[in-house]
Amino acid sequence: MKKGSMKKKQYEQALEPMQLELAAVARWLQHTGKRLLVVLEGRDTAGKGGAVGALSDHLNPRQCHTVALPKPSDREAGQWYFQRYVPHLPAAGEIVLFDRSWYNRAGVEKVMGFASEEQVAHFLKQVPVFEKLLVDDGILLFKYWLCCDQDKQEERFAERLEDPLKRWKLSPIDLKARERYQAYTDAREAMLEATHSKHAPWTLVDFNDQKRGRLTLIRDLLDRLPDREVPTPEIEYPPLGHPPLEERYRALEPIRNFDDD
Repeated sequence: MKKGSMKKKQYEQALEPMQLELAAVARWLQHTGKRLLVVLEGRDTAGKGGAVGALSDHLNPRQCHTVALPKPSDREAGQWYFQRYVPHLPAAGEIVLFDRSWYNRAGVEKVMGFASEEQVAHFLKQVPVFEKLLVDDGILLFKYWLCCDQDKQEERFAERLEDPLKRWKLSPIDLKARERYQAYTDAREAMLEATHSKHAPWTLVDFNDQKRGRLTLIRDLLDRLPDREVPTPEIEYPPLGHPPLEERYRALEPIRNFDDD
């Protein structure tokens, strides 16, 4: 039985301590030089962008990077399929969040006919090998599929259509995807069967309620990471030693403040 939508206040109260734990993870990664890679996949409107925000909002953007690549250029289309993703893999101490990833080939490219059956089959054969290379080299790899029913997808598509601030999220591909919900389901199941491995397993998370889904995903990620206790560094913060100074300007002045009256 599905639970009702989580209230914003309840969500924020549950999220804050998890974000403190994520900050501790970031310190641990810097201290140990470990590398964390999180792959977020799912249907259009599932909530990948919101999950990225919940994971990264309070982390240093120099350490935590989000990767959301556009469609391949002509040159990239002629490369080894995984090649354009490799430069975005994490270096020592870094976190990388893929908002869609190499799994485009098994999803949108397959369903929309952008890749041949032969190319998809070749990808599904190669990807476990590719991911084992990453894991064997020490990358901590987590793969999440965000699940949502078609009624929720329709509701979110309609919201994007009506909201000018979200209209940019609605593309012609999204509109075609509405007609191919089952085809995406079939493609996902084939992908999971071929790429769910001991070294790089998939985790499915219910995102019909996106707030609850984010909390579920973050809690799972935190619980599966190794022991990460690193003392918070002590920072001396002596008194200023004089009254605080006000800004003074000569060449230019700030523009007029926003008037909310």
